[in-house]
Amino acid sequence: MTPLTSHGTRTMAATKSTLLALALLAIATVSGLGVTRASAQDVLISGPLAGAPAVRNMRVYREGRVNLIPGVGYTLQDEYARSLFLTVEANYHFLDWIGVGLWGGFNMARIDTDLTTQIAAVGQTTDRNRLSLPDRAAFSDQVGRMVWAASLHLMFVPLRGKLSLFQAVFIDTDLYVFGGVGLFGLQERAATDVVASGCDTMIGGGSTASCIDSARARADRVAVTPMFGLGMSFYANSWFGVMIEWRAFPFSWNPSGTDESGEGRDRMPGGGFPDGVINGDDSRTTFNQMINIGLVFNLPPDQAITD
Repeated sequence: MTPLTSHGTRTMAATKSTLLALALLAIATVSGLGVTRASAQDVLISGPLAGAPAVRNMRVYREGRVNLIPGVGYTLQDEYARSLFLTVEANYHFLDWIGVGLWGGFNMARIDTDLTTQIAAVGQTTDRNRLSLPDRAAFSDQVGRMVWAASLHLMFVPLRGKLSLFQAVFIDTDLYVFGGVGLFGLQERAATDVVASGCDTMIGGGSTASCIDSARARADRVAVTPMFGLGMSFYANSWFGVMIEWRAFPFSWNPSGTDESGEGRDRMPGGGFPDGVINGDDSRTTFNQMINIGLVFNLPPDQAITD
């Protein structure tokens, strides 16, 4: 037998040490897993939270209650006229996270945008645009206005919790989304054409009286639209709170009261602009928006509290 060298002896010793360390590590790992599994099973089966609900003593603000919400709404991103609505909303919730409701409002004020003010101040009337702008001073009277609104919606409340103010005051709050169908009462410029309105002639270099009167003539109609949005409620106590929400309601109308359509010889839109007629063909879809702020009154005033 050939004797081992000192180098071979050291190599075998190192190998044995490595194998021993790996064996100890494996034993420790298995032992640790066993302890962890046993601890987890112990908490799951007999720990202090076993069978406990996710939240105790939770205040139930919506389930089985009616929310009455008077408020005000202000439209956003309007081109020619803004609307200030006096609104009222009523919701009933079958569960704390789902309900149905009605919303409605009336436009209390006609507020011209800066664009309308500028057109009324410096707008230019020519033979080409006389039907669209008979008289710049009357432009504010020809733009479209929202008069009233109503909607039926379904409400879903995915989140609720507490809002902390400077770690001193805590307010119960929830976030909700809603969607449904809306009705909007609109006033627009009445349908006319360049001949019937008298806008095909001039008097003293300006528009005729009948042409100017056509800008002020109004027509009422109701627009049906989807309405959707989201909001947050902040509760001061069991029966009173504040809400703020964003609403969207796209519909088609003629907000400027101008001649916007026309066809060319190929009957493609735009080729024959303007076509000398103001009617439904001049309508376009706008993405209308509103911020609504209101006071929340919960009925009955007493609320349920979970175990």
